[in-house]
Parts: sequence; structure tokens; C-alpha cells
Amino acid sequence: MQEWQFVMPEKKHKKKFFGNLKAEVIDAKLCCHCAACSAICPVYGITAGDKPIEFPNWVKDCVDCGACVKVCPRWEYKPLNGVGNYVEVISAKSKRFKGQDGAMVTEITATALEMGLIEKAIFVSRDEDWRTKIVTIRDVSQLYDRKVTGTKYCYADSIPALKEAILSSKAVGFVGTPCMVSAVRKMQNSFKKFERVKLVIGLFCTENFYHHQLSEFLLKHKNVDLMKATKTDIKKGKFIVRFVDGSRVSFPVKELEEIIPSGCKVCQDFSAVESDVSVGSVGSESGFSTVLVRTEIAKAIVDKIRERGTAEIKEPDMGAVQKLCDYKIKIHPYPPKKKEEKKEEKS
Repeated sequence: MQEWQFVMPEKKHKKKFFGNLKAEVIDAKLCCHCAACSAICPVYGITAGDKPIEFPNWVKDCVDCGACVKVCPRWEYKPLNGVGNYVEVISAKSKRFKGQDGAMVTEITATALEMGLIEKAIFVSRDEDWRTKIVTIRDVSQLYDRKVTGTKYCYADSIPALKEAILSSKAVGFVGTPCMVSAVRKMQNSFKKFERVKLVIGLFCTENFYHHQLSEFLLKHKNVDLMKATKTDIKKGKFIVRFVDGSRVSFPVKELEEIIPSGCKVCQDFSAVESDVSVGSVGSESGFSTVLVRTEIAKAIVDKIRERGTAEIKEPDMGAVQKLCDYKIKIHPYPPKKKEEKKEEKS
């Protein structure tokens, strides 16, 4: 029990802690849907999934422990941004796996498992309709499943799965978006058991979506049935859907403005600055991934990949990465500008 104790945060409102979270984060449209609160809630009352975070019976059922506030990356929110600190940066392509681009998230995870640095890793797979589902990777052979690798631009309950993983393992790897990475760091700082998360891989990210909204938009406005898609991608301001016959549909991400969740619109962290290693396509040629190595464990893994020759390695274009980091700050000002201010700018 001692491992789960923590210093209680201060309340901002005279109501239970979830009521504070609701007022300061959810109702304030800052929630990033990382689902850390859902994972840590001792009464399992906070729900996530393909809908906004909620606790329907919080007035009655919330035990007022404060854990949800303690782990929320948007409580007393101060946006992280920029490229962040790193010890090495490479552009690389795995020689044994297929993935979104260079499959380096997969290669890094596989190497960490082979080195014994982690016992399992939390990955996001998908069904035929691109709905996300969590997979716990225990063996490298699982990483050859193409539904496990590659990016899914929809929310996934990765952090609740991470909590279950650390209860049964002493060394866990995690892959997530920048907001999820920040949530994991808060969990590590608050609860000793989360020190069992040994490797955190962050994904370059501009925005995420609710599956039902994205699939409905694509079908209604672009005549795209995700069940026929083989890959989804966001590159150079375009949302791209590729199909098995080689064809594709591409359109400006700006067209998705109405379904971009409000929590994404205040996020400035493109490169997952708090991760052990960040991975994305920006800054690399087609088929390669840019890898920002930030910590010693990540450096050890990349050194092993280089030693084994399991990836082709080149120099990345860091100017392109910096440009996207700067662009995300520009399009997601915080605090958000009021509509009146935007109108004045245009006039």
C-alpha cells in the first residue's frame, strides 16, 4: 500500500477532486484524452474509450483521493514545446520490420526486448475498421503483425493498459503521443510502481481524433471506407489514406478542423520532449524515421541497433523538425486566442 501513497494536490474548488478536474480540465476544454485519470481511479469510475473522458456518478462515487488530478498532464497546464534535449539524432530504417515509415518504433522495441531492458511493451493495434485496441508485446515475433505497427490517428486506452502491465512486470516499455508521455512522467513522479516503466517512446504528433468522428467524416465527405484502407498518414499538412490497390485519397488536414478535439488545439508538443526517444517521419526521406535519442537507455538501444546492423542509418534534416515544432506553437497558442482577437488580426 505504501507504494501507492502520494502527497495530496491542492483543490481549486470546494468539491471533490474529480469535480476539480472536471472544472479545470474537462469543461475548460484542455483534456487531451490520455486516460491517465481513468487508469489511476481506485473506483474505476472514470471512463475513456471513443468518447470524451467522464465520470457519470462522480458526486456520489468519487472517493476524493486526488489521484486523477495528480497524474493529469493538463492540470495547471503549462505547454511543453520545441525539439527538446537529445544526445543524438539519426534518420533510420529497420532492415527487419515494416512500419509507418522506417519502422524504428518497432525496431527500438524489439531491440529493448532482446537486450532484456524490458519484459513487455504496450502497443496499439487495430481492427478491420481501424478502431484501436491495445496489444501487450511480450515477444519480438508479435511485431511482424502489420496491424500492430504503423500509426493510428485515433485515441487508444494505452495508459490503463500500462497500469495493468506494471502490476505484473518490473520492466515495461510504452509507446505514446506527447500528452501520454507527459502523463506517464507524472505517474512516475507520483507512484513508485510506475518506476517500472523503463522505456518511453514518444511519437511526433500534430493531432489525434475520436474514431467515430474521423471514420464518419471520411465516409461522408471523402467517400473513404476505412475498412478498405491499408495505411493512414499525415504529411506536409495533408491527411492521406492509402488502399491495397495502391491508390490513395489526400486532402488538407485543415478540413478536419471541426473534429479536432479541443485538447489537441492547445498542445504545442510536437516532438514528445519528455520521452526517452522520439520517433517520426519529419526530417527523413520517404521510408525512413527520424529518431531523437534523449536518454541513456535509448542511447544504449540505438548503439546496439548500430552494432547489429539491423537498421540503415542516415543523417536527418533537423531544420524540418524544428520547423514543425515552431509551427505547432504558432497554430496552437496558449491560452487560446479569443475569436474576437482572431477577427481583429484578419481586419
